[in-house]
Amino acid sequence: SLRQTYPKPNTWTSWLALPVIFLLGLGSGWLLWGRSAATPIPTPDTQVTVKDDVKRYDVPSDGDPFLGPEDAPITIVEFSDYQCPYCIRWYQEVYTRLMKDYEGKIRFVYRDFPLYSIHPEAEPAAEAANCAGEQDAYWKFHDALFGQKNGLGNSAYTQYASELGLNLDKFNQCLSEPRYKSEVDADFKFASNLGVSSTPTFFVNGLAIVG
Repeated sequence: SLRQTYPKPNTWTSWLALPVIFLLGLGSGWLLWGRSAATPIPTPDTQVTVKDDVKRYDVPSDGDPFLGPEDAPITIVEFSDYQCPYCIRWYQEVYTRLMKDYEGKIRFVYRDFPLYSIHPEAEPAAEAANCAGEQDAYWKFHDALFGQKNGLGNSAYTQYASELGLNLDKFNQCLSEPRYKSEVDADFKFASNLGVSSTPTFFVNGLAIVG
């Protein structure tokens, strides 16, 4: 194998350069701190102005499950994939805090966007969540899928349904048909026509936020 060699640094030069590097680091840190300190972090009560020329998309809930009041001032539509690592990370690190900090101010809508080519369990998981919704357990099942306790797969879906106390015969019948495949596919097609190509993608009062 090829091995690249680098000239050895002059020891005395390196030691003399350390104070300069340290001072430069302090100066850079002070400048960055000053800039960040001058920009307040938005809070739930902060008023944010959006430019008039920003494009807003018409993204209806289309009968998909939602949390929060229907007349909430903020509507967030998420297109997501239950097998997507970034969707899982967002759920675990942001979702709970967001819904708590803005309680009563958000209508949160979940719509499916399974990345068929790289996430083979994304569509079956989405169908399973909809089947759980028939027994008023959509959001509990949604949380279980993103919680990743049992992973994904048919046995995992049955396990989640059992732990949630669902009627397993009805749940498994729903999965076997499959009753919600066309609905999941329709969500994917609608989002693709909007230009969505990755997950998670959000529309906050019609404003697109990717990633």
